Amino acid sequence: MCISKDGAASASVDVSKGREVLPTNVKPIHYHLTLEPNFEKFTYEGQVVIDLDVKDDTSSISLNSLEIDIHSTEISAGSKKITSTPKIAYNEDSQVSTITFDETIPAGSKAQLTHTFTGQLNDKMAGFYRSSFKHNGQTKYLATTQMEPTDARRAFPCFDEPALKAEYTITLIADHHLTCLSNMDQVSETDVESKMTGSKKKAVTFRRTPLMSTYLLAFIVGELNHVETNDFRVPVRVFATPDKDIEHGRFSLELAARTLDFYEKTFDSRFPLPKMDMVAVPDFSAGAMENWGLITYRVVDVLFDPKTSGASTKERIAEVVQHELAHQWFGNLVTMDFWEGLWLNEGFATWMSWYSCNKFYPEWKVWQGYVVDTLQGALSLDSLRSSHPIEVPVNRAEEINQIFDAISYSKGSCVLRMISKYLGEETFMEGIRRYLKKHAYGNTKTEDLWAALSDASGKPVEKIMDVWTKNVGYPVVTVNEDTTSNTIKLKQNRFLRTADVKPEEDQTLFPVFLGLRTKEGVSDDLTLSEREQEFKVPDKDFFKLNTDHSGIYRTLYSPTRLEKLGQAAKQGLLSVEDRAGMIADAGALASSGYGKTSGILSLVKSFNDEPEFVVWSEILSRIASIRSAWVFESEATRNALKSFQLSLVSSKAHSKGWSFAPDEDHIQAQFKALLFGSAGLAGDEQIIKAALDMFSKYKAGDRTAIHPNLRASVYAIVLRHGGTEAYDTLFNEYLTAGDADERNSALRSLGRVTSDELIKRTLSLPLSDDVKGQDVYLPLGGLRNEAKGIEALWAWMTSNWDAIVKKCPPGLSMLSGVVQLCTSGFSSEEQLKEVREWFEGKKTKGFDRALEQSADSVRAKSQWLARDRGDVEEWLRKEGFLGKEGKL
Repeated sequence: MCISKDGAASASVDVSKGREVLPTNVKPIHYHLTLEPNFEKFTYEGQVVIDLDVKDDTSSISLNSLEIDIHSTEISAGSKKITSTPKIAYNEDSQVSTITFDETIPAGSKAQLTHTFTGQLNDKMAGFYRSSFKHNGQTKYLATTQMEPTDARRAFPCFDEPALKAEYTITLIADHHLTCLSNMDQVSETDVESKMTGSKKKAVTFRRTPLMSTYLLAFIVGELNHVETNDFRVPVRVFATPDKDIEHGRFSLELAARTLDFYEKTFDSRFPLPKMDMVAVPDFSAGAMENWGLITYRVVDVLFDPKTSGASTKERIAEVVQHELAHQWFGNLVTMDFWEGLWLNEGFATWMSWYSCNKFYPEWKVWQGYVVDTLQGALSLDSLRSSHPIEVPVNRAEEINQIFDAISYSKGSCVLRMISKYLGEETFMEGIRRYLKKHAYGNTKTEDLWAALSDASGKPVEKIMDVWTKNVGYPVVTVNEDTTSNTIKLKQNRFLRTADVKPEEDQTLFPVFLGLRTKEGVSDDLTLSEREQEFKVPDKDFFKLNTDHSGIYRTLYSPTRLEKLGQAAKQGLLSVEDRAGMIADAGALASSGYGKTSGILSLVKSFNDEPEFVVWSEILSRIASIRSAWVFESEATRNALKSFQLSLVSSKAHSKGWSFAPDEDHIQAQFKALLFGSAGLAGDEQIIKAALDMFSKYKAGDRTAIHPNLRASVYAIVLRHGGTEAYDTLFNEYLTAGDADERNSALRSLGRVTSDELIKRTLSLPLSDDVKGQDVYLPLGGLRNEAKGIEALWAWMTSNWDAIVKKCPPGLSMLSGVVQLCTSGFSSEEQLKEVREWFEGKKTKGFDRALEQSADSVRAKSQWLARDRGDVEEWLRKEGFLGKEGKL
């Protein structure tokens, strides 16, 4: 939906120490919440009645609230009113209201707290907020929610901590033509007189929920259409605003029904709610939110039109839908005790979405993609000094949003993939079933999951896995070969992208599952648990560590061994995952000084006959990272790197072609798109001409001229060559396209411009009314491909800081993303110094972790360039891509 201390959190750290939490003298049991939104004033009136168990003798009650105007407060115990005029003190920093009264309520009593209040239907995409859409020329509004992590308090006064589970009865008051939704199904609808307008409205009350956390509560009021299926045991529906074609919800609808059935059987646990609703929300800060029984999504992550969206979009939607549905059990039924356990939610849902997607669509081969997507995302962020442990201590509300990152999601899921391989998938799933059964409707810590897996497997899971979750980083395993025997000596050390690990940062010894592949098969029972160990291999002619790259580490081979592995790849001895992972490791190790960049350039050049999409995806990703680091180098060197990329992909792009059959293979469709875009943007004249021809027909009214799989690449190529006229066409496409995927492609492409005038136009968009807050990133990302775009981003951010903060408040997640986009493109210490000096003295609360991660990334690139600038230039010259004029 993250400045960090150096080093690792040890396994003995008490993650609960220092938490800002509510007093435990009372506990909420049930909330009856009534809300009436006002779409004219963008406010809402509310009443909440909270039933409490009194745990200690009590003369005060503390609960959370934020930006809520409380009108009245009444406290009673049993049938006795304690007070209707208590003293209320509000701590703005901790977002806690403390209500004090003279009479003490004894421990063991039942008490009731009633608030009436007014809240803001804000435009921050947090709490109870407004989302806008245009229909028949009119701007209309939807009232919707986003509570995670700590914005239920922005919607109504509550005990806003995940462990303080309670039951909820929700009543929504709205005009009769509006749809009202909440977590449960509707049980009554009555006519009432509006307290706000005096007009007749409907009051819709929903069934009482099971025990659940505040962050999973949801309610929506607005004009909505829906499609429904009864293919699952309970009704499943997809909702969207009337400006969308609701039939585009069919793919997600049918997938959801199948997935719920699959999860019930896999988990041996019935989905406990009476319905499942999924809603496309026009303004949404994350990708989706797993509210129990009422999942909310970005439009582009739930509605799918096969005529306008390509294979990668379909796969993304399937992943998101299955991720959120996994949360209905893992996160909703069983919830982490506090936010340092976020990874329990997100890591498992990420792993489960890949697991289930592989079961439903085996032809997509998603575990291959996992190696270049989820695993590399985790390893990239975790190679920075400013990374954090999977279980990171979280004390304050503003710290929580910063850990919704590749560590909690991707590394968390990689740890689970690793342990599932170690235990075996069926044993792992049996442990999950025991965990869900034992802790249903409760809260857990990581140790509870390890205990269930240990119980199912008989193996010491906690002892092994605590090292991975409670410590930052991961190792590089260096392979030294004994020339006189079939022995290899392995040594593990902390891996940092900046290649400057301090001794105190290299204390952790990880249990490294080696997964040794030889011609005889795979040995899954070998573990490197010491600093250095020796292992026998059957035959040193061929061996490879980390089979299929299910382990979380980089492997450093000698240049000779790496060359042999390249030959083994051509002989068919390595899996697709092995080949992609080997290139990823070699690239990451070269960029951090463990090898020369010329080595990775030679390695990828040797893969020119590679037949698999996933491997090419990683090859091109590694070339992109080199070109990104070299973006401020001489034009001759930059052009030489581009020419090298063109030499790799051009003939392959031509042989694959760029036409698509109606039943085109899912992976081949993405492969063709990857090669087309990569070759075209590297200067392939034939592909550039094809892109311009497609765009010309498209502009003339033939909307089928550009295949959805090629749309982003065609737009990017055209903007490099088409000037203002092409820009105007694509900007108009962004404003008028009916499909969210089409609009996003157009907006994203506007960052691909190179002229000063068009860069300026693109940078005028994020803060304009034309771009929703959820989409501020989209036009910015493309500007990072050119040096002048990176400099323009920084100038834009520093000149418009106050307006950016207003549109992307620091407490929410978006500002972190904008700061990283505008700072991490730099590649020198001088540029980094400028960034540090500009932020010095400014409040960085809420995005300090993101800023430090940017700084680490820039520092790593600066050191990489200092080491290998000459090495790359020499290689390019030797290979004929750089002439004498390219000398720096």
